Amino acid sequence: MSEIKEKTIKLIDSLKATCQSYGMGNDGNEYKIITQVFLYKFLNDKFGYELKNAKSDIAKKLNGDVKWEVAYELLSESERMLILSAISPDVPILQPHHLIANLWNQQGKGDFDMIFDFTMVDIAEHNADIFSTQTTANTKIPLFETLTPFVTDTAQRAPFARALVDKLVNFSFEEAFAQNYDFFSSIFEYLIKDYNTAGGGKYAEYYTPHAIATIMARLLVGDNPDLHSMECYDPSAGTGTLLMALSHQIGEDRCTIFSQDISQRSNKMLKLNLLLNGLVSSLDNAIQGDTLVSPYHKSDDGQQLRQFDFVVSNPPFKMDFSDTREKIAAMPTRFWAGVPRVPAKKKEAMAIYTCFIQHVINSLKNSGKGAIVIPTGFITAKTGIENKILKRIVNDKIVYGCVSMPSNVFANTGTNVSVLFFDKSATSEKVVLIDASKLGEEYKDANGLKKVRLNDDEIEKIVGTFQRKEAVDDFSVAVTYEEIREKGYSLSAGQYFDIKIEYVDITEEEFEQRMDNFRMTLDEQFAENRRLEAEIMKQLDALKFNPNVGRDE
Repeated sequence: MSEIKEKTIKLIDSLKATCQSYGMGNDGNEYKIITQVFLYKFLNDKFGYELKNAKSDIAKKLNGDVKWEVAYELLSESERMLILSAISPDVPILQPHHLIANLWNQQGKGDFDMIFDFTMVDIAEHNADIFSTQTTANTKIPLFETLTPFVTDTAQRAPFARALVDKLVNFSFEEAFAQNYDFFSSIFEYLIKDYNTAGGGKYAEYYTPHAIATIMARLLVGDNPDLHSMECYDPSAGTGTLLMALSHQIGEDRCTIFSQDISQRSNKMLKLNLLLNGLVSSLDNAIQGDTLVSPYHKSDDGQQLRQFDFVVSNPPFKMDFSDTREKIAAMPTRFWAGVPRVPAKKKEAMAIYTCFIQHVINSLKNSGKGAIVIPTGFITAKTGIENKILKRIVNDKIVYGCVSMPSNVFANTGTNVSVLFFDKSATSEKVVLIDASKLGEEYKDANGLKKVRLNDDEIEKIVGTFQRKEAVDDFSVAVTYEEIREKGYSLSAGQYFDIKIEYVDITEEEFEQRMDNFRMTLDEQFAENRRLEAEIMKQLDALKFNPNVGRDE
């Protein structure tokens, strides 16, 4: 798999280089071009793979020495309908004129940019019923959009389209299709790494590290799940990293994904992630919009929040939401611990994550489990909304674990983070608290900044210790809810660690010798102290008042 991974990374790099050559390096629209062209290539290859492996006699015509694209175009209309009915519904239906091979053959035409864009839009329209997402206002967001208008120089649009197609023809995803999550999780992270920065604006996407997503999924689901028809939800889904890890742990065919995120960019990348990982049936549940103001996923009567088997979230920690604060505060049943006030200064410091914690808990079924990434400062809060939430989740026995992560484990923030684990069934007798802050290995990111990542052994240590509810010196404890209340509702593992005193066996003679040495050292220090006191007093006595200082001569 290392060879196909290397080739895929080269493809991504070459697409980015093409954008840069045409003046769109780091352009606000570059991510749309890169992710769409990458997905177009993926779907083109996936479509061909499904056709060739369809359970239909017609598939024989597409295998062997013949190019499948040519053979597919030569099929009769009835043959084409038969073989299309035999392939997976997880793949958009492509007509012969939609294929990369067809675009390659038309590159010599002067209006190739228009041909290229028409192909993109036509694919989206032909597959709109299944392969679109939507907003809270029920506006459909198509699979693809026109790309060449992002090039401001109209004379360069056709060459730009040709350059993109050139990068796609000599590469195939076919050998990666059996891998799904295991292959595409790392490829997806590489694909979007340049678009995950604070430069994304107010609703910038902060990518959840793969290691943390894996830990959350394994601790929620377990390593040997026998689950079916699970419903999983993320109210601040971003690009979908947490949901992909969760669905992979459960089994992509045994769960349905529900999500919402305010960011257009994140929604586009989430769609890509769902398609790469065989979760097409969940596309209709991927909603763009403000979860706190207008939660889309409701109960059948539309009066209550829909509740799920698993809920995960890595919300923004602090953000200016003063424009919508009053709307949110007008829903006290949902936000039972309260909503942060608008400060006179530093509105961007409003602790919006406290609203998401409440929303996550509200969105769990009575038997549901959830996990949320929060700033570590929350777990020892003594006042305010934070403390009200802590008291609620401890008194109601909703929280059953907390893992504090190493510093700088997130790519875009130096904030120390922890992960809270909830179980709405309230059946746990003890809470597992882990301090993993000393784990991790340092590395430098592309900008030369020091970051930390957890290796596989460290992930296993965290997961195994948590699952066994094991107490490990200076690493983990399992405490009762009463013990937590006695500690002022603190979920910090360090506050429960025993203070260790080391005892060393020595003889009475050794003890007396050590005491004599201590006395001798102290006598010397006291004598030096007396000498310094006498010297200071001598210097003070030598000081005389000079009446001439400061007078004009």
